[in-house]
This record gives sequence, C-alpha cells and structure tokens, in this order.
Amino acid sequence: MQSDQIELDGFDRKILDALARDGRISITDLAKEIGLSKTPTQARLRRLETEGVITGYRAMLDPVRLGLDHVAFVEVKLNDTRESALRAFNAAVSRTPEIEQAHMIASNFDYLLKVRTTNMAAYRAILGEKISSLPHVAHTSTYVSMQAVKETGLGDAS
Repeated sequence: MQSDQIELDGFDRKILDALARDGRISITDLAKEIGLSKTPTQARLRRLETEGVITGYRAMLDPVRLGLDHVAFVEVKLNDTRESALRAFNAAVSRTPEIEQAHMIASNFDYLLKVRTTNMAAYRAILGEKISSLPHVAHTSTYVSMQAVKETGLGDAS
C-alpha cells in the first residue's frame, strides 16, 4: 500500500459508493443505506473529507446542453522535458479553461489533453491561440471524438 493511501473498511466504501451515485444524499438516507446510525456515519464522512478521500462536491453538468459537445484529444510533444519546463507547461494548462483534462503520458509524446469547445472553429482557435503557444510546445496532433461511449467519474456505475 502506498504511504498516501488510507485504510478503508466496508462502511467507508459503502459511503463512497453512495456519494458517487448521489452527492446530495442526506445523512439520514446515507446512514440507512450503509447500515449505521447517523452519528457514526457523520463521523466517517468527516474523516473521509478530512483525510482527503472526498475532495469536494459538485454539480455534474451536461456539456451537450451547454453547447460544449465538441471534444478533441490532443497529443502534445514538448521541446524540453526538464522539471522546470514541465512545471511551466502544467501551470499554463491549469489556466486554460478549455482544457478539461491533461495527462502526462509515457509514450512518444509527452501529454494528452482533452479539450472541449462549441465546434471545430472554436477548437481551431483554441489550438492556434492557446495550446500551440503553451510553454515548450513543439508539436501537436489532434483526434476529434465522434461520440462519447462512456464518460463517468470515479465510482459512477452508469
């Protein structure tokens, strides 16, 4: 077990499963679902939050209804992979709202970005004006998603 992992028992896992399905579940309903009374359920929930297992709560938004259904995956090759260059690239990516996800990859390219925009024209502008001008970008390759077959969060069974 890694040093940053914590021990989770069956009740903790039931809490996490229930919250992944419904982050707005009441403590009373959560306690009933996992088979404990309210007080120990609240204590476990607080511990999971304090220890960083639960990092927050948020609304899940439908990108299609928001007009953000154009998804592109972008391979990024950097011209410098020293730690300072990676930090600069990571910081710039974090400030770019159209980049929904960014992953450092062990491959013949350095990063894989998930970019969400309204349409191809908007994506081309983001690629040309923002992504290509991120620090140390040498080359990009774009793959446009035709359909999201599965798009869920951790613990989401849907």
